[in-house]
Amino acid sequence: MRKRKSLSQKITKNNCRKLSSITLEKNKINITIYFLLRVLVIISMIGQGINGNWNNVVLCVLTLLLFTLPNLISKKLHIALPEPLEIMVYLFIFSAEILGEIQNFYGIFEHWDTLLHTLNGFLCAAIGFSLVDILNHKEEIDMNMSPIFVALVAFSFSMTVGVIWEFVEYGADKYLESDMQKDRMIEEFQSIRINPKKNNSPIKVKNIKKTIIYLKENVIVIDGGYLDIGLQDTMKDLIVNFMGAVIFSIIGYLYLKNKERYEFIEVIIPKKKK
Repeated sequence: MRKRKSLSQKITKNNCRKLSSITLEKNKINITIYFLLRVLVIISMIGQGINGNWNNVVLCVLTLLLFTLPNLISKKLHIALPEPLEIMVYLFIFSAEILGEIQNFYGIFEHWDTLLHTLNGFLCAAIGFSLVDILNHKEEIDMNMSPIFVALVAFSFSMTVGVIWEFVEYGADKYLESDMQKDRMIEEFQSIRINPKKNNSPIKVKNIKKTIIYLKENVIVIDGGYLDIGLQDTMKDLIVNFMGAVIFSIIGYLYLKNKERYEFIEVIIPKKKK
């Protein structure tokens, strides 16, 4: 009997050691990526400061502050963030602020902005989903929300974050003289403002070849169509955010209906700390 107990204790200790080593390896990867990205941001901030680009310096400081959010959320809300999700958040922030804005990936790569906003919709839906699911299983709160309701709340949370971010972009462009709402060239539009009869019938303008901007000092001619200021970009961002939110909401719903079959999604769903 004693031999069996000692054998079982050895097996338990070995399993604990294996789990500890696996957890340590995951933490090493997470910490390495975290510090590597912080070093790259600091290098970028120093370079921007030397060149006198103070708006970009502020952007680097904001990026460093955003890097603290996962750890802050985990501590304050007592939520355990899965390693893949935490790494995705760090890479997302770095890709949006440093690569996108400072290194001009938004201008170099046509679909960079679209990719990030789609991913943002997906990740925010995952976070909203987990927050509601945690409340749904909390003993102190008498709640029993259906899977479809949890998925709907996750979708709404993601879209709310997406809309607030568009407010941020609009505010930055209006008051900080930035260009976060990237301009688009379009060749046609409809408007009631140019209707000579001043009624509510829109006049359609087609085949626009160039935009001419008259300034006091000079005239700027832009070939390629009409220069749209922000509207096309904002609507595109919200549409792809919607798509990302819908994709995760459907996956989240299926996960709640059959957790064993869709267990793989747990790698990006925050859990309540035990």
